[in-house]
Amino acid sequence: MAIATTNPATGETLKTFSPDSDALIEQKLAKAARAFESWRKTSFAERAQRLSRVGALLEERKDALGRLMTLEMGKLRKAAVGEIEKCAVGCRYYAENAERHLAPEPVQTDARRSEKRFQPLGAVLAVMPWNFPFWQVFRFAAPATMAGNVGLLKHASSVPQCALAIEELFRDAGYPEGVFQTLLVGAEKVQKIVEDRRIVAATLTGSDGAGRSLGQAAGAQLKKTVLELGGSDPFVVLPSADLDEAVKVAIAARIQNAGQSCIAAKRFIAHQQIAGEFEERFTAGMAALRIGDPSDDATEVGPLSSKQVLDEIDKQVRRSVEAGAKVACGGKRIDRPGFFFQPTVLVNAEGSPAWTEEVFGPVAAVARARDLGHAIALANDTPFGLGAAAFTTDAREIERLTDEIQAGSVFINGMVKSDPRLPFGGIKASGYGRELSAEGIREFVNTKTVWIG
Repeated sequence: MAIATTNPATGETLKTFSPDSDALIEQKLAKAARAFESWRKTSFAERAQRLSRVGALLEERKDALGRLMTLEMGKLRKAAVGEIEKCAVGCRYYAENAERHLAPEPVQTDARRSEKRFQPLGAVLAVMPWNFPFWQVFRFAAPATMAGNVGLLKHASSVPQCALAIEELFRDAGYPEGVFQTLLVGAEKVQKIVEDRRIVAATLTGSDGAGRSLGQAAGAQLKKTVLELGGSDPFVVLPSADLDEAVKVAIAARIQNAGQSCIAAKRFIAHQQIAGEFEERFTAGMAALRIGDPSDDATEVGPLSSKQVLDEIDKQVRRSVEAGAKVACGGKRIDRPGFFFQPTVLVNAEGSPAWTEEVFGPVAAVARARDLGHAIALANDTPFGLGAAAFTTDAREIERLTDEIQAGSVFINGMVKSDPRLPFGGIKASGYGRELSAEGIREFVNTKTVWIG
């Protein structure tokens, strides 16, 4: 795949980059190995000072970095700036909490002293996607470097300028050379890099296919991985819900990032008592969304990130209609420059490709549930298990939903989101391991047992 900046709003390729040569990759791996030997010995206070500086630089540069995101992958300007601000919050969280999360834990045994210690592993490879070009990276980089590891970023080939800008942030914040580096390489180079003895672990955010590939390569080398993969999140609406709020959040949850989010709500399940009204209001809201230039703050839905993504969404919608789903609104690509698709609602969608596959665009699949048990069964009717949302004010329903929905997170009366204070990740085909919170920083450490007699 070419490493290039292509503006999704126009389809114009603006800048191309030469991939790193094998010799340059070798130099970067050697730098990472050398950097780890000294970085692992730094204090938490020293690491926190540098990560706090990264957070400050993110805040200072948020407008320019936001424009870069809008240019490379079509994110709405306000959302892009918000993503940069969230990265700064993540940096502050780990600067303030890493030492506490990794403090030795005494355990009472037959020893004079015994405890658990958490120590860094080494150079970790991060294979990251284009849809949240900064936040996905910082979810890895902030905890990994605060733990004393060093990072090598293989970013999506469509966001090279974002990748280089992140490396520049670490450099400008005073990190020693080699602690965080960007590799400008295509996917075909990943296996060889994973196999290198200096890479001790890997993390990937992306499709389940990409996760299987990385997992197999790392597993063959007995190297730890964290995989945050796709999702087909359910959004359940029950009769006791505040329907005004449920419809408003449902629209926002489906069209965030033009629908290109692993935790975007994708399958909407309405109880039969309120299904007709929900479908009518949800469809009207989706149809009324303003589509256009992502740099214009009046725009509510921008372009998809690439022609490849646009073509795939178009095929999934057509296949879903052939399988029996009905188009309530949208359903077509938009005849204009760039990669735009109409916000789409498919009703009677249960069992169609829009229901069984991850649809990475502004397409909602809607089904009706007979009762709470049926709603939970429909929510779990997916190979994925990343997030789930449900709207109800009934305490008994809340308990069953949070207990029985099979997902890494369940949000009641709110939209699924990531938060540095809460662990993030999925089950089933959505991957394994956790990012963020204490669980995230402990993924790439050696939990060492110490026993002193």
